[in-house]
Amino acid sequence: MSKINGIYAASMSILNNDLTLNIRKTIQHAEMIIDHGCHGVAILGSTGQAQLIPIFEKINLLNNLALSKYKEKFIIGTGLNSLGETINLMRVARTLNFKKFLIMPPAYYKYSDKEVIEFYSKITDAIPDSEIILYNFEKLCGYKFSIKCVEKLASMYPNNIVGVKDSSFNLYENLKIDNFSILPGSETKLLKGLEIGCSGIITATCNATSELAREVYDDFQNGNEQKANKKLCDVRETFEKYNLISGLHTYFGKNNLSYQNLLPPLSILNSKEAEELYFKLENLNFSTKVSLAA
Repeated sequence: MSKINGIYAASMSILNNDLTLNIRKTIQHAEMIIDHGCHGVAILGSTGQAQLIPIFEKINLLNNLALSKYKEKFIIGTGLNSLGETINLMRVARTLNFKKFLIMPPAYYKYSDKEVIEFYSKITDAIPDSEIILYNFEKLCGYKFSIKCVEKLASMYPNNIVGVKDSSFNLYENLKIDNFSILPGSETKLLKGLEIGCSGIITATCNATSELAREVYDDFQNGNEQKANKKLCDVRETFEKYNLISGLHTYFGKNNLSYQNLLPPLSILNSKEAEELYFKLENLNFSTKVSLAA
């Protein structure tokens, strides 16, 4: 087991006009993000609409993803509330030699640390050769990890519970566990996180900011002056004024209609919001080369 370090995007899913998953374009997009600076991607996370995508399409995606030249750079999300379905999808992924997973606790129900520990214990007992990044995002699932809960899971399963994506931002400043990856969920936390010992980031907007984020990361590692961090944070804060998934699909959809397809109840930004987003990003002199061929 090795720490997960670097810039990771929570990759987008590309849909056909009939709202089925376009396997080829989804993989192409993930590979392009890596080509433009990311150390890897988390696929089938919340940004990838995983909670809305049927299981058979997820399995089809995994079968094709196993053929990617960047296979070792993928972290697999599940996007499932069901413990049994989570374990079954992980079993499929393991047969394809995927080992790293990003897993959020179930949404909707109210529970405490005790039940969360039981949930992840069941998973690690069922898939003992998995490496799991906990996904801490109270806004989406209704539960926020405590430091004690993460410490308990990491001590119980040191070879399985290997890191946390902290999108609630209550962990990354104070959680200290040896050989454990701490990855805040925003570019605005990247530099500060690195300075206090975090491993990198996993974020939605790294779909667009991969080059800038990698520049900040590399400059920190090499002890260079930080020249890109302000722009990186400004771009992130611009996207944060909107629903991130809607904003990203609107941004990429300007030049490629494939990105405009979203599964209900998600939708791209309305025309007024879209023009605002384009205008604000243009004022930051921000653009990206990452985009599928039309």
